[in-house]
Amino acid sequence: MTVIALIVAAGSGQRLGGGLPKQYRLLGSRSLLRRAVEALIGHPRIDAVRVVIGPGQDARAAEALAGLDVGEPIVGGAERAESVANGLAAIPDGIVLVHDAARPFCPPSVVDRLLDALQSHDGAVPVLPVADTLAKGDRVLTGTVERDRLYRVQTPQAFHVEDLRFALEEAGSRRATDESSVLIAAGLRVATVEGDENLHKLTTSSDWERAEMLIAAQMVSRTGMGFDVHAFEGPGPIMLGGIEVAHDRGLAGHSDADVVLHAITDALLGAASLGDIGQHFPPSDPQWKGAASALFLDHAAGLIRNRGGIIDHVDCTVICEAPKVGPHRDAIRARVADILGLSGEAVSIKATTTEKLGFTGRREGIAAQAVATIRMEQAR
Repeated sequence: MTVIALIVAAGSGQRLGGGLPKQYRLLGSRSLLRRAVEALIGHPRIDAVRVVIGPGQDARAAEALAGLDVGEPIVGGAERAESVANGLAAIPDGIVLVHDAARPFCPPSVVDRLLDALQSHDGAVPVLPVADTLAKGDRVLTGTVERDRLYRVQTPQAFHVEDLRFALEEAGSRRATDESSVLIAAGLRVATVEGDENLHKLTTSSDWERAEMLIAAQMVSRTGMGFDVHAFEGPGPIMLGGIEVAHDRGLAGHSDADVVLHAITDALLGAASLGDIGQHFPPSDPQWKGAASALFLDHAAGLIRNRGGIIDHVDCTVICEAPKVGPHRDAIRARVADILGLSGEAVSIKATTTEKLGFTGRREGIAAQAVATIRMEQAR
């Protein structure tokens, strides 16, 4: 029997503020809607995922769902029941999992429990027991409510498509908070299965903060290394870590030949598996002639952050006999931190010599090596 996940994302979602429906807001590197789809689209027991969007949301949905095989979005209505009915009209008979876009983390085990329960029931919903004491009253408590057999109902909820269509028709204009309630009202049996705390619906700003912390906790630490060298050529000064440093000789290079920023840029790109500085800014391209290397470093940092990554720390060692780095260390550190949007404590700048050995020892040029530590979500 065909199993289709129907993700309802037709609401205005304005409670979180910001003017953008919450299903299209970025949670880490991906929108809430995309995360909800990705949580279900790879499940081996789900044959297809379809999405119900609000009128006029086509462009936003196309951007959020780019590259995902979800077919054409289904346009919903003003009420949830209408959106679900429109979704049901666009899919074949079989089994449907109705899910909220505002619940981005659906464990595969919940889907398995729902589909297993549906073999002997008309519907199935994930639930969690109520842990807190429930009370009645207004400004003064008038009593408590027994928690036994009280549950928090979550989504996705599983149904036979024809049963849910029937239940929605029977409900007519009666407003329902979810699909299981209309099935129960129609006299059909709905089973409960164990839900999951990660299925918490994102409604308030505190919900969003909790979700961001959950993503951060699941990030993987990654390290990249960078190395750069430039020969002395022509008159000074030189650029070192975004700071102009007085020296009797300049550095040869297509851009401003800033070995510190080049090495850190390569370290960041390496940590994110995004190639190297030459791929992003080829020396054969005339537009980078004499360019400030701060542009390169800012670009690398932007690529990482656009993927939901976090830059934790960068460490760079300058290798040269001259000029002396010590007098400029604090200024270089502050400049690198400023470009990367980090605190000064997240940047380390050191210097050493090669004891007059090699090209740096012969004062033929300057080298720099860097290490960067970032956190990124695991690749899907």
